[in-house]
Amino acid sequence: MSMYEQWNHILSEHRIEQVTFHRFRAHYPRLHGKNARLSYHGFGGEVTVAVLRTQQGASGWAQLSDSLEDAKNALSLLQGKPLTELFHAQTGILDARLHAFDLPLHDLAGQILGIPVCRMINPDAELCVQVYDGAIYMNDIIPEDRPAGTDRVIQDSVDDWNLGHRTLKVKIGRGSIWMAHDAGLQRDIEIVRGIHQALPAAQLMVDANDGYSVQDAIDFMEGIGNVSLYWFEEPFRESETNNRQLREYLRIHRPQTLIADGESMTDIDLLFDLAGKGLLDVWQPDVCGYGFTLWRQLMKRLVEHGYMASPHAWGNVVKTHYCAHLAAAYPHHIPCVEAVLGESEGVDYSDYRLQDGMLTIPDRPGFGMELYWAPEV
Repeated sequence: MSMYEQWNHILSEHRIEQVTFHRFRAHYPRLHGKNARLSYHGFGGEVTVAVLRTQQGASGWAQLSDSLEDAKNALSLLQGKPLTELFHAQTGILDARLHAFDLPLHDLAGQILGIPVCRMINPDAELCVQVYDGAIYMNDIIPEDRPAGTDRVIQDSVDDWNLGHRTLKVKIGRGSIWMAHDAGLQRDIEIVRGIHQALPAAQLMVDANDGYSVQDAIDFMEGIGNVSLYWFEEPFRESETNNRQLREYLRIHRPQTLIADGESMTDIDLLFDLAGKGLLDVWQPDVCGYGFTLWRQLMKRLVEHGYMASPHAWGNVVKTHYCAHLAAAYPHHIPCVEAVLGESEGVDYSDYRLQDGMLTIPDRPGFGMELYWAPEV
């Protein structure tokens, strides 16, 4: 009997007996302002989760990947069912209609088997992954009546360096909506150069949230001069024409800079087409919106082609931890994952530790987090 057959046999002895829904609040350590397309990101938000319990007393929990309404509509697919009618250890959920419960079922399986989710995917997974700080927003242009200026964003970067981050992703694209085009582009350049000057050892990446044109992207990179960029994320809406123009510039002037995309309006066929033509380097569908099981399937295909990925995690800290398990399972193809700063009320994830840009994953069952209090909804 193979390892997965043994694991599935253990899971088959459990039946979903109870499902409850809860909601907790997430808090960022500071106000997160604007990006190229969206206004204030605020101080955090609410996270809706499902807690699954079996007749043997096992339980698991995680964030829903669909709305609460969608999850409630799918309840009949779960309740009273043997776990292996819903989930297999080697693949994940067995029915796309269970998408809302994708992450909770992974946590429950890990809890029952007594192993971290990453080692359910890859028994040889290393419990340490590189992360990048995704919280360098446009805090220089808020509040509108007394903008904080460039020093605010540079200080945010220094603060996050002091928290243990070594790779920083900087939001750019101020000229898309919030400032006059040329002034916004110049501010983007000034911010990135200022961060590099303040933190010369930091590895920088930028994210334009589709707020640039191809010419904007080229002018920006010309403007930052010798500042190295690990990757350029969502410079514009991805297309063969746009990506090819950018790739040609990078090939000549910045061959080490990667193109990262696929977070919004995810089109897997388009991404494969772009990657196959050498026009996309890092795949970024959201870990919840796209789905954890679908990510497991996608990673097998990406590995076959030698492609890289970094699932989108922005929103709250627990999403970072879900992505970290994928990265630990595929260390050669997920070079780093997005770290969301802050706290989550009623959640203990203190065994996740950040030091020098590396996040340690606890050697605990499931996703290694405890939900000790959250109001039921």
